[in-house]
Amino acid sequence: MNTSEKLFAQTVTEHKGTIYTVCYMFSNDTDEVNDLFQEVLINLWKGFDGFEHRSDIKTWIYRVALNTCISIDRKKRRSSTVPLTMDINLFEDRDEDTRQVDLLHRRISKLQPFDRAIVLLWLEDLSYDEIGQIVGISAKNVSVRLFRIKEQLKKQTN
Repeated sequence: MNTSEKLFAQTVTEHKGTIYTVCYMFSNDTDEVNDLFQEVLINLWKGFDGFEHRSDIKTWIYRVALNTCISIDRKKRRSSTVPLTMDINLFEDRDEDTRQVDLLHRRISKLQPFDRAIVLLWLEDLSYDEIGQIVGISAKNVSVRLFRIKEQLKKQTN
């Protein structure tokens, strides 16, 4: 393994949670999340040697992960298929916290990909400036969009 490969492996290990968090926001199917994760890794590897460290590595990873997941999500929506599902999940938790998290995830998944990305980063407790850097808008625009997104989430029905 050469130096670049070692550095890449170390970077992925350090930021694996970040990548999975982004992937989870675009699917709640384990296989699909793993597929998204693999696609993000491929894109990170393709761009790794070209990363110029003008921004924090975590910011760059978020940007690559979000762009990858948004692109795949758009392709998936264009070729919209109906997944086969069981009417009941025997392993599903029924406690109140789990239901609340599931409800929030369902509502967020109905948002447009760009808005979903902003909410994800906000839930990750990033500052408006950091969110703006990652998605390419001003901190003020992040603030306005988050307000609108929150209003939209409140109005959604299950």
